[in-house]
Amino acid sequence: MLTRPIVKWPNRVLKLFPIGDQGSGPHARYGHGVLRAVYRGERVGGKDAWNVPEETVKQRRRGRTQPRGRQVEPEALAEVRTLLGPAPREREFLIEYLHRLQERFGHLAARHLAALAEEMRLAMAEVWEVATFYAHLDTVKEGEEPPPALTLRVCDSLSCELAGAPALLDSLRSAFPEARVVTAPCMGRCDCAPVVEAGHRHVDRATPERVRAAILDKTGHRVPAAPAGGYAQLRACLDGSRTREEVAREIEEAGLRGMGGAGFPSARKWGFVRAGPKPRYLAVNADEGEPGTFKDRHFLETAPGAVLEGALIAAWAVEADMITIYLRDEYPDAREILAAEIARLGSLAPAGGVHLRRGAGAYICGEESAMIESIEGKRGLPRHRPPYVAQLGLHGRPTLVHNVETLYWMPAILERGAAWFAETGRHGGQGWRAYSVSGRVREPGVKIVPAGVTARELIEEFSGGMADGRAFKAYLPGGASGGILPASLADIPLDFGKLEPHGCFTGSGAVVVLAEGDDIGAAALNLMRFFAYESCGQCTPCRVGTEKAALLMAEPAWDRDVLEDLAAVMADASICGLGQAAPNPLRCAMKYFPEDVGL
Repeated sequence: MLTRPIVKWPNRVLKLFPIGDQGSGPHARYGHGVLRAVYRGERVGGKDAWNVPEETVKQRRRGRTQPRGRQVEPEALAEVRTLLGPAPREREFLIEYLHRLQERFGHLAARHLAALAEEMRLAMAEVWEVATFYAHLDTVKEGEEPPPALTLRVCDSLSCELAGAPALLDSLRSAFPEARVVTAPCMGRCDCAPVVEAGHRHVDRATPERVRAAILDKTGHRVPAAPAGGYAQLRACLDGSRTREEVAREIEEAGLRGMGGAGFPSARKWGFVRAGPKPRYLAVNADEGEPGTFKDRHFLETAPGAVLEGALIAAWAVEADMITIYLRDEYPDAREILAAEIARLGSLAPAGGVHLRRGAGAYICGEESAMIESIEGKRGLPRHRPPYVAQLGLHGRPTLVHNVETLYWMPAILERGAAWFAETGRHGGQGWRAYSVSGRVREPGVKIVPAGVTARELIEEFSGGMADGRAFKAYLPGGASGGILPASLADIPLDFGKLEPHGCFTGSGAVVVLAEGDDIGAAALNLMRFFAYESCGQCTPCRVGTEKAALLMAEPAWDRDVLEDLAAVMADASICGLGQAAPNPLRCAMKYFPEDVGL
């Protein structure tokens, strides 16, 4: 009999026994013998370890009387089932159900997450990774204290910082010791800075007194009324008065582009999606999280019918069976207004319906593939491309993605003609454009003006000029990603392709105005900290690069060589636009404002 050890451990030895000799029995056979671990000196049932009775082995095989891992509490499962009711249990509804749990219990306890995973037939790890990815979801492990009943979120975007958000944060922490007072990224209300979110209710131009009044007001927030849509242009499409080819040609001749930042021609995008097999879908990107941007909120709250009509026309044009609107969680009023407008659609809706989904606090979900992931109930991680979402998008189908403002203009173009849109503009610009203007101006807000206006024209003609006692110093032409330019370059058209030679771009049309006395280095640091906070963490250049850049930019004097090297790596190697555009503000600060960064 061969008993020479094959592998040695401190207290055991792996031996090979011939079949039929000691060690035979219900053990796995390898070749001509049995390979099994033998513990020296071990005795089971009064016999040596390698002579274990078959019944003892069977008992061991029966193993646990309950599954491994976290056990689901019957009470928690009953609470989850009651909360969900007859709603479907598909994975794509996971984020919505996490919202419902938090609204009901104030936080996401581990016991409820385990019950939700059981009810939706998902692994606990899948539910946990989604719940911890989004900033608005508060997860609580066993033994941890849940957050206070009241949470006050103080917007720390650049516009709110200029309006005194840091001092407001300290005041609120002193005035509300019982509450959790934290900072939060841009809430899309930059024209009303500083902004505080009390629970899920926003307080514009916030002070401690206004915040307290909002908390004590039990009458409930009144959502502003919005006009219902007439859908005349959509009806002309559905009744055969217009063909798909005619509509596509009208949109192309108008020169309508995507208004979310990339500026891709809308009609060309339709062609790519129509080339794919059916079924096809339309996704509306209403997750505008770019600091300084709030134009989509304006359109959704004041003209929801026009936005929905544009979406329905685009879906009809590419023969999409379903529309999904992905709305950022910071817009509760817009959500209520949209839900009411969708309920009025009736037979105008496509066969698969119009669905409204809310995010949960993640800037990265403004990237179209990350948005698709979030709609499917996953973490909002950008996908590698190709394939593009026009080829392989929502649920693996060709998907047309449009921005809110792009859809808003479609019914007007069909009503007034392509020439009305195409022949409007300044300095070579084409069409109309909505700019979100905030910062040191007298009249911040959404300005609907001819495309191609300059920053100086936008300030002096449409925003009432600079705020009292302020002198124009610099501006952000395209939100946090678009870079920073000095006032001496304020006569460049705010249009696609015009700002790129200067290291900037117009992006989503968010213009933040800075004045003499504002520290450009501090402004750029504010923007970089935003990118570091919002990085999804998927790729190293963005995840590590934004954090390292923020640390270096916090120094009194910047290290130009190190920051330039870091910026190059981030811009060249990041997966998506977040990491690629994050270096723009720091590069502009070093190029145009060296005195503000110690160079």
